[in-house]
Amino acid sequence: MTLSSSSVFPLGTQDVFAMAEDLGYDGVEVMVTHNAWSQDPVKLNRLSEKHGMPIHSIHAPTLLFTQQVWGSAWNKLAKSADLAREVGAEVVVAHPPFRWQGNYASGFAEGIRQIMDATGVLICVENMYPWRAGGREAKMYLPHWDPVPEDYDYVIWDFSHAAIAQENSLDAFRSLGDRLRHVHLTDGTANGKDEHMLPGDGDQPVAECIEYLGETGWDGAVCVEVGTRKTKYAGEREEMLIYSLEFARHHLAAGAARSAARSAARSAARSAAGGDPEDPEDPDTDQDTGQDTGQDTVERSPLP
Repeated sequence: MTLSSSSVFPLGTQDVFAMAEDLGYDGVEVMVTHNAWSQDPVKLNRLSEKHGMPIHSIHAPTLLFTQQVWGSAWNKLAKSADLAREVGAEVVVAHPPFRWQGNYASGFAEGIRQIMDATGVLICVENMYPWRAGGREAKMYLPHWDPVPEDYDYVIWDFSHAAIAQENSLDAFRSLGDRLRHVHLTDGTANGKDEHMLPGDGDQPVAECIEYLGETGWDGAVCVEVGTRKTKYAGEREEMLIYSLEFARHHLAAGAARSAARSAARSAARSAAGGDPEDPEDPDTDQDTGQDTGQDTVERSPLP
């Protein structure tokens, strides 16, 4: 469980480490922005060591508002991968190319493979969403905003983006399989705004998806990326981030417990039938994971 530096905005990159430590997170994600701290491996390593918070992922400056950071599109990815390697991060998060980045887009999948081969860092392409104006969709990303059918080795899934796109996140998780390596925990609604709500406050099946990850033994990272810039009182940001952390851990554990119970039941059945209870081969194994999750929900008192 990691905390994105974007979740403490408008506080700076340097503040996410202390926040993550205080709230009980396992590590952080650093979004590279115009903030000098987000670009400096020496400062980042110093903060990581001081607070005991590993940097698990680097979010490349591939957003619209970070177009001036680190120059060309390929330079952004190369420098992000180098930064990740210098701070010990496993993952670089990247958005798909914008439509005006034609040359970059045409060799995007192969280009990120070359950077991964050179650095040993995983580059995960994030799901985005269609931009709509006047009831019509504007093509903003190449080859597409949806990474599921594209030739990307690794993908990161963001629930707020999926809400705008009206995507079924649970179906996407199942389709992606081992290609899903990172998740931005948040929520949203299909109103065209990138809301980054608290998980469970939107219309995405976030609980079911997180339980699916726990049930299938997924070994990626869940990173909390919720908007807290509109907090109204001291301590509200911390309440939101604690809730998000507890939400994820609860549903991951619920999924893992359901998987363990099913395995125990199969072992008992094999033993009763005179077979080997430790035999993992079972032709009747239930493959329908990610279902029947409605009873495992976490309660949250409404935030003022």
